[in-house]
Amino acid sequence: MKFRSVAAALLVGCLTAATVVAADDPIMVRQGLMKQIGGAVGALSGIAKGDKPYDAAVVTKSLTTIRDNAKAFPDQFPVGSETGMDTAASPKIWENKADFTAKSIKLSDDAAMVLASMPADQAGVATAMKTIGGECGVCHQAYRLKK
Repeated sequence: MKFRSVAAALLVGCLTAATVVAADDPIMVRQGLMKQIGGAVGALSGIAKGDKPYDAAVVTKSLTTIRDNAKAFPDQFPVGSETGMDTAASPKIWENKADFTAKSIKLSDDAAMVLASMPADQAGVATAMKTIGGECGVCHQAYRLKK
């Protein structure tokens, strides 16, 4: 009986440790950050296109996610994380880290600026999406591998 308890405890410990290590993996972290940004952009796009009604809480949450994640994003590209886990990160990121970082910070700053002036309606969100979407596209063109 003790053997089973010890074995079960060891198994749980190993699985927990593997999850913690994986959660700290920069590729997993940056993919998670990007998925959250994608969800935020999708929510804003739905409002901008008129597919979803204007909702100030959704706009605030989406812009905050973009601002915070874009600011944190450059730190998730340490040397040694260029490949693995089906990453779409281009080697150009590590070749021109300063430009990549500047583009990410620009997106964060733009989202903060839009958040500070808080779009009050669908038209305001549509205008904001032109700025934010443009920044996303510029970075993806330069630093995302096409699959």
